[in-house]
Formats: sequence, C-alpha cells, structure tokens
Amino acid sequence: MTAFFIENMAPIMFVALVVFLLLGYPAAFSLGAVGLLFAIVGIELGQFAPDFIQALPERVYGVMNNDTLLAIPFFTFMGLVLERSGMAEDLLDTIGQLFGTVRGGLAYAVIFVGALLAATTGVVAASVISMGLISLPIMLRYGYDRRVASGVIAASGTLAQIIPPSLVLIVMADQLGRSVGDMYEGAFIPGLVLSGLYALYVFLVTIFYPKATPGLPLEAVGFREPNGDRGLVSLGILAVISAFFGWFMMRNSNTNGADYVVLTMFFGIIFAFAVAIVNYATARFFGFRFLSHMAQQTTFVMVPPLFLIFLVLGTIFIGVATPTEGGAMGATGALILGAMKRRLSFDLIRQAVESTAKLSAFVVFILIGARVFSLTFYGVSGHIWVEHLLVSLPGGQLGFLVFVNAFVFVLAFFLDFFELAFIVIPLLGPAAERLGIDLIWFGVILGVNMQTSFMHPPFGFALFYLRSVAPKEAFIDRITGKRTEGVTTGQIYWGAVPFVIIQVIMVLLVIAFPAMVMHYKGVGATIDPNKVKIEIPQIDLPPALDLGPPKMQ
Repeated sequence: MTAFFIENMAPIMFVALVVFLLLGYPAAFSLGAVGLLFAIVGIELGQFAPDFIQALPERVYGVMNNDTLLAIPFFTFMGLVLERSGMAEDLLDTIGQLFGTVRGGLAYAVIFVGALLAATTGVVAASVISMGLISLPIMLRYGYDRRVASGVIAASGTLAQIIPPSLVLIVMADQLGRSVGDMYEGAFIPGLVLSGLYALYVFLVTIFYPKATPGLPLEAVGFREPNGDRGLVSLGILAVISAFFGWFMMRNSNTNGADYVVLTMFFGIIFAFAVAIVNYATARFFGFRFLSHMAQQTTFVMVPPLFLIFLVLGTIFIGVATPTEGGAMGATGALILGAMKRRLSFDLIRQAVESTAKLSAFVVFILIGARVFSLTFYGVSGHIWVEHLLVSLPGGQLGFLVFVNAFVFVLAFFLDFFELAFIVIPLLGPAAERLGIDLIWFGVILGVNMQTSFMHPPFGFALFYLRSVAPKEAFIDRITGKRTEGVTTGQIYWGAVPFVIIQVIMVLLVIAFPAMVMHYKGVGATIDPNKVKIEIPQIDLPPALDLGPPKMQ
C-alpha cells in the first residue's frame, strides 16, 4: 500500500483536492491544507525534499509583489462605480427605446448593453445584477418568455469574462506567464463574435417562436419627434458618417486587428459627440436642430462608456499604458463620469471600496493557497506526471485541446473560474507549450470555456446572481397595475442551456479559426523565422604585414 501511495502521490494529491472542494470547503484553505498535508507525508516517506518548504515565504511574497494583479482591484472598482452610478440603467433604457417595436428588441438591447458593460466593468456580478434589476421587469411586463428573458440576461452578463478588461483574462495571463495586453487583444474579436452568436440565437427565436419575444407596443416607445417620427433615419446617417470618419482617420495607419477596431471606434465617437454637441447648441440658441431627439440621446448616452473603453483598452492595445495603468485610468474615469451624472456620493464610494477589497482579498488568498499546493505538487513531480499524461494523448494538438476542454467543461460544473484558473491552468500550460500551442490562443480558448462555469446549472454564479434579483412570487407591475407571475428557478436553469451550447460552439470556432486570436501578433507574425537567411558579404582584407620572426632580447 505504501509503495502504491509513493508511486501515485501526485494523482492522489489532485484527487484529494477535488474531494475537499466537493465537500464544500473554501478553495483557498483547501489548496493550502492539501499542499501542507502532502508535504508532511512526502517528507516522512522520503518523496518530498524539505528544502521546498523554505521557498514558500518567497512564493507568498511574490504574490503580493505581482504588479499585474494590481489591475484586478482597479477594474473591479471601476465596474462597481459605473454600475452604482446608473450607467447601465441609462444604456438599457435608451437602447431598448432604440429597438422599439422590433420583435426581440429588448433581448437585442440586453445583449448590446451586456457587451458594452463587459468592456467597461469587467465584473460579471455587476452586469447580471444590473440587467436583472432593470431589464427583467420590463421583459416580463411585455410578455417575454421567462426562459428566454432569464437566459439572455445571464448570458449577456457573462460576456464580462471574455471581453476585455476581463478579470479572468488577467489571472489567465499571469498563470500562463504571458502579457495581459496580448491576452486582451487576442480575446477582443472572439468576445464580439460570441455576442453576435447570442444575437443570432435571439433572431432565430423571433422567427420560430415569435410570441416568446414580442416587440414593445407603440405607446411604450418614447423619444418621438413633433411629427410622430422616431428619428431613426437621422441616427442611422450619423452612425454611417461617424464610422466612415473613423475609417478615414485610420485608413493609412499601421495598426491591425483589435487595435484598428478600437482606434476607429474612438475617432468615430469623437466625431459623433462633436456633432451632437453642435446640434444641442443650435437647438438651444437658434431653435434649429439637424439631429433627432433619438440620435442626440443615443449619442450622449453611449459616448461616455465608449470613451472609457478607449481610455482603458485603447491605451493598452497601442502600448501607451500597461493593464495596471489602464485600470487606474479606468477607475479615475468612472469617478469622473459618476460625478458628471451627479450620482457620486461618499456612500457609493464606500460600498465600491468595500466590495473591491473583499474580491481582491478573495483572489489573493486563493492565489496563496494555490502557491502552497503547486509547491508541493511540483516537489512530488506532479508536473511531470501531468505533462506526460497530456502530451501522450492521441491526436497531437487537436487531441490535447479536445481532452482539455472537455475536462475543464466538466470541472466548471463544480468550480468557479477563479478556482479553475489558479488550480488547473498552471498544470495545463507547460504541456500546451511543449506541444507548440500558442499560449495566448490556448488561454482565450479556455477563457471562453470557463465562461460556462457561470452558466452551468445548478452551480452557475450568473444564475445565482439572477435568482437573487428575479421575482420569485407573483407581483403587481408598477406601470400596468397587472398581476405578473414570477420566475421559477427551473425557468432560469432551462433558459441557460441554449447559451451554454452556444459557448461550446464558440470554443470549437476559436479552435477551428485561430486567426480570430492570433491577430494579436500583428504583421510581424507573417514572417517565418525558419526561412530567414542572413548573408554576410565577403570582404577582401589587405595582406598582413610580415614583420619576420620575433627577436629575442
């Protein structure tokens, strides 16, 4: 028995950790306890060198000395301030009015705002709770199917995990030893594609089940012109001209990929904002306006978050700021926007700081526990066991990716994304690198996969967040005065299933089309270093001067 334990100490250690987690013990303490317990057992059996324990203080200090992780409290604080200052409410109200009577319009608005909130907050809880409080009552009021409504809200909130500035991408880059900026740039396009797949699903629902996603009635649509027109033509013309202006400004630039998209968007929103200000001034002083109320309202509501996206992501993508510096600018920008809306208060800041401190402490404690676990795991040659196990899988890179993603998908039923990132990723990264897999691509694939951990029934955190704000019992709607049935837990779970399937499809798309991620390498990636030849021209040197044999003195 002892011989079997000694030979299989690494897999037994991993199984013991899973058992502790399934029993409900906190992840940070489970990691630390299992690491220390097996270190003691390993020392007694002669399988673990005590010298490894001496490296533990240095590893713990390394966690606290990690500049990259400083971005986590900055982005968390930024997201909480924006959520509490009412930006999500303004966006959902305006974008919902924009889609108006279009069938499924509210669902499209939730997806669109979910992507915007993801790119400005980076916090899943803030996005899901905000949209659950604001959008769900409106969707229930106008007859949306409860499964569709809850699924759209929960899934759109999880976009904050894959669209930068995602907290999980910061952790993923840190664990894989890669640049956070590269990870952000690689995940940008897959995040947008995933948002498009959500919208495509809603479109299919509107075709095959039109009663599940009705449009708003005419009386519920505001922002009308004096002649009754909604002013969408004016908004469309402004959007086209702004997009053309952004393209015109960027047409001769050397940027590509996500850099090009973000910078084009920046110049476009600057132009749109300038036009809206001129329109507001002419309407106020001269009684003449060339933009509709809808166009002006939409521009004023969307420009602040879009500008904040550039302030954070644009500066990171073009290399002006590090992710930590971008997070600091984002937090400052969120405070400025809150002050401009006159919604910034001491109580709001206090709540945001407390929540940020709790989340940051949670992350640091898990990371310290993971350091203790990994130290022991490496000491008993666990990393070699994992690498041999994964590298020897049939099918090469493809077989490895299929197995790893299936493994992570199953673990996501029981573990949240922070636990997966700190426990599993350090074990998978070396094997992926040995197989020649680009670690940024690998990280984005796993990031999309781990996004399902928020949506998996019955333990998905996004489902818990939505359950906490969705009405359980029947209630009287405050606008219509009618009795409206609540949302059951079963409806929330069944609503999540189609979006989990969509996320699995997205994982397959990122594997099949790596160019969605690999654009982060820029034009330099098109040069094959194996084909580079360095030729040194022959130089005719003058004949050496003959001084004869040396003279003895």
